[in-house]
Amino acid sequence: MGSVNAAARRIQRIYLTLTLGNTLAASFIWGVNTLFLLDAGLSSFEAFAANAFFTLGMVLFEIPTGVVADGWGRRTSFLLGTITLAGSTFLYYLLWLYHSPFWAWAIVSILLGLGFTFFSGAVEAWLVDAMRFSGYEGGLEGVFGRAQMISGVAMLVGSVAGGVIAQATNLGVPFLIRVGVLMVMFGVAFWVMRDVGFTPERSRHPVQATKGVLTASIDNGLKNPPVRYVMLAAPFTAGVGIYVFYALQPFLLDLFGDPKAYSIAGLAAAIVAGSQVLGGWLAPRIRLLFRKRSSVLIASVSVSAGILVVLGITKVFWVALLLLAVWAMVAAAAMPVQQAYLNDMIPSKQRATVLSFASLMGSSGGIVVQPVLGRAADIYGYPASLALGGLIELIALPFLVASRRQNAPADSARDGDEPAAVDGLTPETP
Repeated sequence: MGSVNAAARRIQRIYLTLTLGNTLAASFIWGVNTLFLLDAGLSSFEAFAANAFFTLGMVLFEIPTGVVADGWGRRTSFLLGTITLAGSTFLYYLLWLYHSPFWAWAIVSILLGLGFTFFSGAVEAWLVDAMRFSGYEGGLEGVFGRAQMISGVAMLVGSVAGGVIAQATNLGVPFLIRVGVLMVMFGVAFWVMRDVGFTPERSRHPVQATKGVLTASIDNGLKNPPVRYVMLAAPFTAGVGIYVFYALQPFLLDLFGDPKAYSIAGLAAAIVAGSQVLGGWLAPRIRLLFRKRSSVLIASVSVSAGILVVLGITKVFWVALLLLAVWAMVAAAAMPVQQAYLNDMIPSKQRATVLSFASLMGSSGGIVVQPVLGRAADIYGYPASLALGGLIELIALPFLVASRRQNAPADSARDGDEPAAVDGLTPETP
């Protein structure tokens, strides 16, 4: 484990605070979002199509907001994200209140995606660059694992509270609470967040900057074989993961036998949150069991897909909850390993850009996977759609195996090793 000095500890505290606040804000609706959409009069297909428009927004805006993060600063990107997400969440509430037509949901869902793209890549890049600048030379699994645990705690509190509040009041109140928390986080970030170890480049014209960002994403992402194959796996893993998380709400309520038991939907999200805490704690320990980081990712996808297939034939509510907990823990334990793997292969100046592009690849899968599985749920039921999701997730395996075969230095790096050089640069390069 690399030594953690006072400056690095402060950076970690700020990062964990931002993670806590953002996840808490988001999680107030996670336990009831699908029920909220259905209550607004949307069908299962329309509900997941709305989610697909959200992921479409992420795909459309990942690169332009990458320009903001790398050209105007990661702090600026974070602040814009909180404002955009708060405003679009309030619009979501108004759509529910007035039972608006589907086209309105599609537009606002795209705006929600825009809000999240300001966060994706930027905050993670801010952490890594600031940590390296502060003199931290350790591995990243431990840092990302702690963030995963903090995120899980916030999700546990927010999702349970959101479900209970929705049952005590109505499905719209958790959305208003999210707006309030996001505005608080804007104030926190404005006060404590500063770009450290990174100098924004603001000299280029926006169109030229966007082209430059896209070129950097391709050069340091898709043209870098071990990174490319992880990116190509993302549409199948992320697309299925997004669908499953939201489909579990009506799926579990069907098994429970009470479609109005919103607290049960909150409980499902809380179980995912608790599993996320455990997974974050396990991540650096599980890493020690494997010689390569890519092996962790391969094992995770294999187990996750198998659990989804079994969930598709489960008829017992409590068994489904147990399987849900294991599924979430497996995914949570793999995520910090994947983050460390990618970050150790990306140069500093393009870090936010390439991470955003990786997020874009995952979101692109959600555009297709969510409505397809939502339609399958309408026709065959939610259990069958979950099993189909497991089969789709298996498509990611050949890509992860291909990444492993590249034998990248970052694949074998362990906590405490020096980060792998990328194109002659290291993550410490400002």
